[in-house]
Amino acid sequence: MTNKKKIVFTGGGTAGHVTPNIAIMNELKNENYEFVYIGSKKGIEKDLMQKQNITYYGISSGKLRRYLDMENVKDVFRVLKGCFEARKILKQLKPDLLFSKGGFVSVPVIIAANTLKIPIFIHESDITPGLANKISKRFATKIFTSFDETTKYFPQDKVMAIGSPIRKEILTGSAEKGKRFLDFHSGKPILTVMGGSLGAKKINEAVRANIDELTKHYQIVHLCGKNNLDSQLESHPGYRQFEYIHEELADILAATDLVITRGGSNSIFEFLALEIPMLIIPLGLNQSRGDQILNAKSFTEKGFAITLQDEDVTKESLLEHVKLLQTKRDVIKKSMANANQTRTNALTTLVDEIKNVLNNNE
Repeated sequence: MTNKKKIVFTGGGTAGHVTPNIAIMNELKNENYEFVYIGSKKGIEKDLMQKQNITYYGISSGKLRRYLDMENVKDVFRVLKGCFEARKILKQLKPDLLFSKGGFVSVPVIIAANTLKIPIFIHESDITPGLANKISKRFATKIFTSFDETTKYFPQDKVMAIGSPIRKEILTGSAEKGKRFLDFHSGKPILTVMGGSLGAKKINEAVRANIDELTKHYQIVHLCGKNNLDSQLESHPGYRQFEYIHEELADILAATDLVITRGGSNSIFEFLALEIPMLIIPLGLNQSRGDQILNAKSFTEKGFAITLQDEDVTKESLLEHVKLLQTKRDVIKKSMANANQTRTNALTTLVDEIKNVLNNNE
């Protein structure tokens, strides 16, 4: 038995910076590779990796802000500390490749890997790169993007647009199992509401304000985020709420007819692959750098979705847009099907690229 090739993964802050890493690990797990994860000490990535039984190292990390704040000074020292911690871990592990999905925790890991001459792959999910990947691009060996529009932000000799690496298990759900789990029937379409791993207060409130009207026409699955359950709606007919779903998600999505979602790249590419028409409510500029707004614009222009801006969400506007989505459902599904026929498989491309670099290093 030859020694296993070792891949260190990094990325964190939200589930979207972690789930593509899990997709790659699952694709490579039956081959001769060993996986290790470096993330923040308390981020969601730690919980998700523990569920995967992946060896995990937590390091110090600062938040990368675009505005003046005294915390920025402290965070410079946190990032420096993280660089030293990551370098010590990487020196000990001697990995053959570092794969990063971005997020502020990835910067010290990438800087440390560069000093040790470890090959570095980066994947950027959004149309415009996050600050972490803007900093990291100079150290990368190869850069992959979800959107064609993103390649212009990176060195042309390093970058390749491939789409989003989608977890294969998300594509193999059973609609019947999903309905059984939810205790739903086939008489009404299923509308799934997902605000991302951190939830979405505004979306949650607008959906619940419309609960009686919505459940006349739909069965509702509401993934509302941690500590966002509403005890008053526990027994409301045709409505099921969960903080977060793990194993049953593929089955729930297989049963889903329409989805209300934030504009996170990984999620919307999964819904595209599953051909679920979506109402995208992207995070507003007061909560983000605007990446989700651009993601939503791209998907709407390509005919995969309709968009409702976060600042325009009201009880009335949400209901109006759900009705519009239902009206456009068949047209959107046709656009999605046409796109899926011509799209390359991002996960297969990434895995092939990883294998190539590891085999060349033998």
